[in-house]
Amino acid sequence: MDAENRFETRTTFLLLRLEWLGGLAVCSVLAVRHFSEIRWAVFIALFVVIDAIGYLPGALAFRRSRDGRISRWYFVAYNTMHSLVTAGVVAGLWAVLVKPEWALLALPLHLLGDRALFGNSLKPFGVLFEPHPHPAYVDFERAYSNSTGENSGESRRGADAVRL
Repeated sequence: MDAENRFETRTTFLLLRLEWLGGLAVCSVLAVRHFSEIRWAVFIALFVVIDAIGYLPGALAFRRSRDGRISRWYFVAYNTMHSLVTAGVVAGLWAVLVKPEWALLALPLHLLGDRALFGNSLKPFGVLFEPHPHPAYVDFERAYSNSTGENSGESRRGADAVRL
């Protein structure tokens, strides 16, 4: 929402997902228009490597953990592989060292798809690796919702917006 209030309401989260969906649509149209020019082995490899390195190891460790706690390195791997910055660096290096090509669309298609379709973004250390509501956030969301009247259609402005 802003630099001092780093959370999203259901509405602002939906709006963010719609922005990501717009980017996903653009990349999808480009992939369809250049379908015959895509080297599919490269596309599939680039699409899959994001989760092969960034998600699957952490998901397996999480499922094997008795209490859901896993090493922070799984979060770092996930966040690194699911970063648009990393994707940009990979695409840039690929374009310089190999060649610019339409198969590179696999990177934004994967990342924008994760964000737009599944609501997944980067993972903070303080939550479980797999999506589960954090009790403090559930409490906060309830208090925030009650203070703003967001669920009842009411709205407040200014300093009265949040009284926790």
